[in-house]
Amino acid sequence: MKDEAAAGEPAPDRPVRRTALWGAGVWILGVTALLVALPLTARDRLPEQVATHWSGSRPDGSMPLTAAALFPAVVWLLVAAGLATALRFRPGPARGAAAPVLAATGVLLSGAQASVVRANLDRARWQDAAPMGVEVLLIALAAGLAGVLAWLATRPAADGPARPGGPVLELRAGERLVWLSRASNHWMQVVAALMGLLTAAGLLLAAAGRTESVDWASVVLFGLGALALLLCSSVRVRVGDDGLHVGFGPFGLPARHLAPEDIASARVGRLNARQAGGWGFRVFRGGTSVFLRSGECLVVRTRRGTDFVISVDDAERGAALLNALVERAGAPTG
Repeated sequence: MKDEAAAGEPAPDRPVRRTALWGAGVWILGVTALLVALPLTARDRLPEQVATHWSGSRPDGSMPLTAAALFPAVVWLLVAAGLATALRFRPGPARGAAAPVLAATGVLLSGAQASVVRANLDRARWQDAAPMGVEVLLIALAAGLAGVLAWLATRPAADGPARPGGPVLELRAGERLVWLSRASNHWMQVVAALMGLLTAAGLLLAAAGRTESVDWASVVLFGLGALALLLCSSVRVRVGDDGLHVGFGPFGLPARHLAPEDIASARVGRLNARQAGGWGFRVFRGGTSVFLRSGECLVVRTRRGTDFVISVDDAERGAALLNALVERAGAPTG
């Protein structure tokens, strides 16, 4: 789990690295398994020598089946090892590129492997492999999109211009302050990644022409479960002149916004999983919560009498600024 106060003092790096390593490890191992398994599980429907290179639409190069299964996996592991080396010796420049490169390369190699299997499926010789066409463009577009999404999901949050200096704030006329914080649960993210990989495995089997091996009900359930877990596994919280803004998931979407006029008061609470009703996004009798770790939480009471609870670090400062903004809006806290 990770909590990071994004305004003012830098947050500790260790939880961030721990979460990133878990995610990268799951992704690297999962893609490796897919690259090797796709051709080997279709061995009985593939020729001993499979086409692996095309000139135009005609195959002009081949590899033994085992080599075709292992070669992309070796390339993938070399890319991962190169990134690990770069992060070890040049962590600054490599940190921003690691996730996009891993995402784009993993999608590119997996898509290419699925296309190779599909082209060779049920062919007596590799020379009879189906031509490559629009799937090459689709794979390249998918890889580029994966890289962009990974960059958006992992880029650092922009720092606010300032943050309040104590639990009780007195804002001067025209003074503008911003408080930012983050929280995430890396176990939920790892489970979401595993479910996503299972979904990807089913889709790649279908792309490789092995639709009879795909349990579509499981693919849909795992896909929806991965999406739900991912959206509930992290939050980005911002308190500013416009009130409270809470973004869910790695992209900060969907989001919830409460203007100062909608807020009665804010305070700090301490909760554990039993008191919160479980992990992730929860609905309880008195309101809703986003619970990602036990301990300090920001508790916002709305004018409708419901509570919105978010487990984030440095919640006392966020509550103090919210209360000051409510007072400035002409709605005394209570």
